Amino acid sequence: MGLLDQCEELFKTSNLYDVIGVTNDASEAEVRRGYYKVSLQVHPDRSPGDEQATAKFQTLGKVYAVLSDKDQRAIYDEQGIVDEESDSLDQDRNWEEYWRTMFPKITLQDILNFEKSYKDSEEEKHDLMRVYEEHKGDMDMIMENVLCATQADEPRIRAVLQCAIDSKVLLAHKAFTNESAKKKSSRKRKADKERKEAEEMQKEMGLNSEDSLVAMIKKNQKSKEAGFNNFMDNLEAKYCKKRPSSSSGRKGKK
Repeated sequence: MGLLDQCEELFKTSNLYDVIGVTNDASEAEVRRGYYKVSLQVHPDRSPGDEQATAKFQTLGKVYAVLSDKDQRAIYDEQGIVDEESDSLDQDRNWEEYWRTMFPKITLQDILNFEKSYKDSEEEKHDLMRVYEEHKGDMDMIMENVLCATQADEPRIRAVLQCAIDSKVLLAHKAFTNESAKKKSSRKRKADKERKEAEEMQKEMGLNSEDSLVAMIKKNQKSKEAGFNNFMDNLEAKYCKKRPSSSSGRKGKK
């Protein structure tokens, strides 16, 4: 099955730009950021209940391999086809390793700087509205998929979305406007539990430096502490080095 068919099957679209949530005129940085954000959502370690997670993660890597290569992207833009024989789309490629080499370690100061600039920014507002529409107002999913979001941010996030609804920018989904108190309480209990578990692990491991903190987050990648881990990992999208891309071979039809 070709890449475009894989995208259609796994992401319900054969448009490579739609898969990573960017427009076809996106810059290299925007393509990279889009890839990173979606890859976090479908990463096998973070989607234990999704049987297609591994396939999605691998396919996503191929999408980025095409769109990050100047020649391959030009061919796709002009002809709607991809180079199925390219080395960058090798079926045996280790996409987990590829992903990790693209996003190096970050420091605690990087995280603090990013959080400060991201919260209450236009970028955050755009992300909130996009995730709101994608999940039809489901606050559980919104809180899990928005960068830097913690339980303490929920009132602020709700206010931003409600303002957009009141101004007719967003549709009023019942899952958001009529969310039950029981569902809200359940989400808070889960967030509190995850926060306490993360704090306890940090205490047990005696972590008190930037390197140790980052090491702890890497160690926890296979846990269900999504809010804590995603906060750390998502920052790498802002602080990463470019990886050289490879070129073309035979084309595959759309």
